[in-house]
Amino acid sequence: MTITYGRPSVRDRVIFGDLVPFDEVWRTGANEATTITFSEGIKVEGESLEAGTYGLFTIPRKNGEWTIIFNSVADQWGAYNYDPDEDVLRLEVSIDNAPHMEQMMFYFEGVEDSSGMAVLHWKDVRMAFRIDEG
Repeated sequence: MTITYGRPSVRDRVIFGDLVPFDEVWRTGANEATTITFSEGIKVEGESLEAGTYGLFTIPRKNGEWTIIFNSVADQWGAYNYDPDEDVLRLEVSIDNAPHMEQMMFYFEGVEDSSGMAVLHWKDVRMAFRIDEG
C-alpha cells in the first residue's frame, strides 16, 4: 500500500472549519488530490476494495465521524473536479483528539499479519481506518 499526498503545515492558521471547511469534500492534503494504491484487494473497515489507485478524500465534520472516500479518479488537482458518482467506497470513521502535529502526516500503526491502521494526523486531529487483507 502506498499513500501519496501533499504535506501542508499549520503555520498558526485555523485549519478545520476555516482552511479546511466542515461538511465539504477535502482533498486530504495540499495541491494534487491524495492517492492511495493497493497492490492487491483489501478490506477497509471490513468493506472490500479492489487493487488499484484511488483518490482519497474526506469530509471533515465539526462533531462526530468524518467521511472517508475512495474515488476511482486518482489523478485530480485538489477536489475541484471531484465527482461523487466516481466514488467506489465511502465510510464513516471516528476522529480523536491528538497532540499537535505541525505538518500533516499519514502513518501506520499496529501492523501485524497483513493488517493494521492507516492514520491521518494533522493539527490536533487523528483519524484512523483499519486495513486488512482482502
